Amino acid sequence: MKNLTRADVADYLERYDHYCILTHRRPDGDTVGSAAALCRLLRAMGKTAHVLYNPEITERYEPLFEGLTCKEPADGDKIVAVDVAEDAMLPKAFSYLRNSVDLKIDHHGSGREFAPNTLVDPESAACAEIIWDILDELGVEMDEKMAEAIYVGTATDTGCFRFANTNVHTFDVAAECAAAGANVFAWNQLLFETNSLEKLRLQGWIAENTKLFSGGTMAVCALPKAVEERIGVDEDDMGNLSSFIRSIEGVRLAGLLRENENGCKISVRAVPGWDAAAICEKFGGGGHAGAAGAFVKLPLAEAAKALEEAMLAWERS
Repeated sequence: MKNLTRADVADYLERYDHYCILTHRRPDGDTVGSAAALCRLLRAMGKTAHVLYNPEITERYEPLFEGLTCKEPADGDKIVAVDVAEDAMLPKAFSYLRNSVDLKIDHHGSGREFAPNTLVDPESAACAEIIWDILDELGVEMDEKMAEAIYVGTATDTGCFRFANTNVHTFDVAAECAAAGANVFAWNQLLFETNSLEKLRLQGWIAENTKLFSGGTMAVCALPKAVEERIGVDEDDMGNLSSFIRSIEGVRLAGLLRENENGCKISVRAVPGWDAAAICEKFGGGGHAGAAGAFVKLPLAEAAKALEEAMLAWERS
């Protein structure tokens, strides 16, 4: 399957008139920002475009979707997935569309192809950066709402420009967003400077219950569902907790496991030279060298042991 260029995707978007855009499960700022920006871009071109409402979206990101969503695709819509590495990342509510995606725009190098038209660029720090490139390719002027959507996607996937994936292009995109009217301060406050008391309490629990090993360079925390419920955190509170573990002095590779009724969700974070994706691929997941995820159908204690063993095996390899 040929990997499309930005120019190819621009031609594709000009060719058709009706679009429905999909985001991934547990939507983060990049998938939401990319979808919102692409939808507004298409509307600016005179196209009919909607974002399929994702029931898993949290209150923090919902303002980006204001006036953009639909409950289901219309007949004749071209289905586009943004920041979705593989079809397994689509929410259960979108499962009936897994074989209907016609265009995939993404930046995860370890994903699986599931659309006949695909643009994947692992060199882009965020999928939102690719949307900005396509916007530029089409010569569409970025308005304030597009700028805020692209800024949110770019800022969240780079940890507010702190992660190793941040590059010159990332800063160029952010600067263009600010110039177009994005309220950078307000979004940075909301995304990176505002925490609920429940999240701070959960961080305290994680600090007390994280296991360090391999001379303190690796860390794993197994988070029971009962603890989440007792503290009272919601999905908005769960963002960046694996990065919180990675921030412990000396830790180079960190894993967080979250328990649910079917197994455990694994999130791994790593510094340059360490490979989170290689760890998660052992469990059928993937992502980037710096950030990756997977899901395992194991009890929490067994999953934590398997993750620790996978991390140590990678170190030995």
